[in-house]
Amino acid sequence: MATTTKIQPRALVRASGGPRYAVALAVDALGTGLLRPFLLLYGVTVLRLSAPVTGTAMTVGVVVGLVCMPAVGRWLDRGARSTVVAASMLVRVLGVALLLAAPAGHVWLFAAAALFLGIGNQAWPAAHAALVATVAHGRDRDAALAGGRALRNAGLGVGALLATACLTGGTTALQALAAVTGLAYLVAAALAWSVHLRAQPAGTPAEDRDDDGPAPRMRGLLAANVLYVFCLNVPEIALPLVLVTQLHASPVWSAAIFVANTVLVVTLQVPVTVLMSRFRRRTVLALAGVVLTVSYLGFLAATSLGHGWGAPAVAMVSVVCTLGEIIYAGSATALVTALAPAHVLGRTLARFELSTGFGLAVSPAAITALAPHGPAALWGSLAAATLVSAAVVAH
Repeated sequence: MATTTKIQPRALVRASGGPRYAVALAVDALGTGLLRPFLLLYGVTVLRLSAPVTGTAMTVGVVVGLVCMPAVGRWLDRGARSTVVAASMLVRVLGVALLLAAPAGHVWLFAAAALFLGIGNQAWPAAHAALVATVAHGRDRDAALAGGRALRNAGLGVGALLATACLTGGTTALQALAAVTGLAYLVAAALAWSVHLRAQPAGTPAEDRDDDGPAPRMRGLLAANVLYVFCLNVPEIALPLVLVTQLHASPVWSAAIFVANTVLVVTLQVPVTVLMSRFRRRTVLALAGVVLTVSYLGFLAATSLGHGWGAPAVAMVSVVCTLGEIIYAGSATALVTALAPAHVLGRTLARFELSTGFGLAVSPAAITALAPHGPAALWGSLAAATLVSAAVVAH
């Protein structure tokens, strides 16, 4: 099994699609960070929709956007790579245009905008993974996927910070941020398309796969992934909910945990992925589930401390949770690309993204439904389900 033993920035950029593609990823992430965290706020303040209506429209957009994934997979399997990435960015330009054109109180145009934004957000990860899998192989591909995630998180963080600083401008500022987001998507799409990358006729080398047999159906892996994905919403949904409603802590703790999560992902995603490259991908993914389980049990213990020590303890345990997230993100997509035969890589990645999108869609509802029943119901359920998922992945 090939192993990546050191990080070479230039080689990493080449393995990720080249300098122009890296710039496209950065611009796309920056634009996404400007708007996506504040899309709900845009619907409420600019379009004057109620919060429940706005949230429902956004959820429907994300769920319906998943319907496009089988078509995206077939398109990728016909050899398209940079074209699909560019299309996933261009469709979001249409979403932003509808957002800007929507008059106050018009929920259907907002829902249509959320739909096109959702399609782009769902299609991009599979298209990006397929492009990287075409350029790089073996453990270099794993590091390149990790580098792309680190770059994207950095862009999202910078965009969100810039948007936060501009929010004092009210509704005009939100509209301006949306316009800049649309422009960023357009520029990113042009840069991605200019790479002109298609899949090579040759199949993936055998050493890129964990074994030489046929690709498994992956039903267990996909089911486990639905539960693994919950970790991505822990810093954004579960911890703020617990800190504010159960521990009565200042919202500053939630903001600090979110910032720390972003910084840790940006700085550690590539090094941790490279460090884990000495082990089988399936083993690493199972380890991620164990680390996440330990963190959930840690949250359970931390919340039992009550007001005072509870919030600092939750913040400390969140570092363990972020480490589990980093190990998961560095191994999950890499394992799927390694298991998939070249001629069905697109459809396999599309199925994996369907499980990811479904997990992201249901996790907020599951977390908010479990939280009122106490810490044991929330963290105990997450720990048990994640541990079972890790066992499924391991076997």
